[in-house]
Amino acid sequence: METTGTRRSLAWLGGVWALTRAALLLFVFKVYVFPGPDVTSDVSVIYQGWYEVLRTGTFPLDDVTWQYPPAAAFAVLSPSLLFWLDYPSAFFVLAFAADLAVLLLLRYAGRRPGRPLRGAWVWVAGVPLLGPTVYARYDVMVTAVAVAALLAGARHPRVMGALTGFAAMLKVWPVLLLIAARRRSAWASAALTVGALSALFALTMPGAFAFLTFQRDRGTEVESLGALVFHVARQYGWDGQVLLNYGSVEFLGPYVDVVSRASLALSALAFGWLLLWRLRAKRFEPHTLADASFVAVLMFTTTSRVISPQYMVWLVGLAAVCLCFRGSRMTLPVGLVLAACFVTVLEFPLWFAHVVASDALGVTLLFLRNGLLVLATLLAARTLWRATVTETALPTVPTQTPRTKETSLPS
Repeated sequence: METTGTRRSLAWLGGVWALTRAALLLFVFKVYVFPGPDVTSDVSVIYQGWYEVLRTGTFPLDDVTWQYPPAAAFAVLSPSLLFWLDYPSAFFVLAFAADLAVLLLLRYAGRRPGRPLRGAWVWVAGVPLLGPTVYARYDVMVTAVAVAALLAGARHPRVMGALTGFAAMLKVWPVLLLIAARRRSAWASAALTVGALSALFALTMPGAFAFLTFQRDRGTEVESLGALVFHVARQYGWDGQVLLNYGSVEFLGPYVDVVSRASLALSALAFGWLLLWRLRAKRFEPHTLADASFVAVLMFTTTSRVISPQYMVWLVGLAAVCLCFRGSRMTLPVGLVLAACFVTVLEFPLWFAHVVASDALGVTLLFLRNGLLVLATLLAARTLWRATVTETALPTVPTQTPRTKETSLPS
C-alpha cells in the first residue's frame, strides 16, 4: 500500500509537471512569446512542408534538410490524427502527449519495489530547462519510445528489441541502447523490426533512404564542441562564414572539413571505447543496461559535429531511466547534464544571436555548456567502467553463531 509520504510525493510530482508543461504550451502556442528566435517555425514551415510531400506517398527527395530514417515519416504525419486542429497545434499536442507518456512510464517504474521516484523527477525538472524547443521538435516522441525500450529491457528483451528497432528507424541514435543488451532475442527482435520497416518503406515510398546522401557536405554546427575552434579563431581573423546550411546554422570555410573529420574521429574513438567496455565488462546489474545506454548516447552527442538543443532531451530521458534504479551511480553525470540543459536554453534560443556573432557572451555559454557535457561524459564513462570492469562483488559471509562451526560461503 502507498504511504502518506509516497502519495504526497506523487502529488508534488504531478503538480510540478502540470505547471511546467502548461508554461511550455503557453510558449509554443504563443500566448506568451519566449525570447529569441521563433523555435516553432520548424513545425509550421519545415515539418508542415514535409507533411505535404509525404502525404503524396513519397519522401522529400529534393530537400537536403530531410536527414532522417524513413520511420520519421510517422512522426511528421502524426498530426493528421488530430484532424480537427491545424498542423502546428496538432503537433504541439502530440509532443505534449509524448512528454506525458514518459512521465507515466517513469512514475510506474518508480513505484515498483526497490525503485525510487528520482528518475521521474529528473524528467519533470529536465524538460522545462530546455524551454519550448522540446515541444517544437519530434525528438521528444523518439525519446518516449527509447525510454519504454529501456524500461522493458530487463524483463522483456524481445519487446525492448522491437521498440529499439522502431526508435532507431525514427532517429538513428536509439540503436546505441543495444550496447549492453545481453539477450540475443533483443538484438534479433531489433534487427527484425528494422528489416521489416525498411522493406515496407522501400517498397511503398520512393526515396526512403535518400537521407543517407544528404549529410555529406555538412559543415560544423555553431553549437558543437568542434565549433569552439572557429568561435575562437574568428577573434583572430579567421575568414570563414556562418550560414544556414542543411537546416542548421553552421561554420563554412577554411579548415572546417578538418574539424569535421576530427569530430568523426572522436566519435570513432568513442565507439572503440564502447566495444572495449563491452568485451571487458564482467558485472551486469539491473541498472547496467540504462547506465551503458546513457554513456553511449552521451559520448556520441558530445563528439558530434552537430549538437542541436533538442538532442539534450535524449540525454534527459536516458538519465531519468538511470536514476529509476537505486543502484545506479550516475547521479553526478546526470546533475551535470541537467546543468547543461539550463545553459542550453540560454544559448538557444535566448541569446543565440550572441552565439552566431561569436562574442564574449556567446562563446562563454558554449564553453560552459560543452564543458559540462565533456565532464559528464568522462565521469559517466569512468563510473561505468569501474562498476562493471574493475570492481568485483564481495561475497557476503553469513555471521557464524556459537552453535555452528562450519561457515557456508555463497557459491
